[in-house]
Amino acid sequence: MENVKWINGSHKEDNRIFDSEFEVKEWTEALYPDCVAYLSDKNNVGYATPDEKEIKYLASFFFQ
Repeated sequence: MENVKWINGSHKEDNRIFDSEFEVKEWTEALYPDCVAYLSDKNNVGYATPDEKEIKYLASFFFQ
């Protein structure tokens, strides 16, 4: 995946497993400004997380 712009590594929360859906929603929405610059240029954006709740919310948030 050489053409992916990864936004991981700059946030202490990157490997966090959140306790509640509210925390997941807040964190995912906070990632939006980091992603939107790449999305507007039609680049692939990547974000890795061990939290399944976050993966599901990211997918629903960005691919509505």
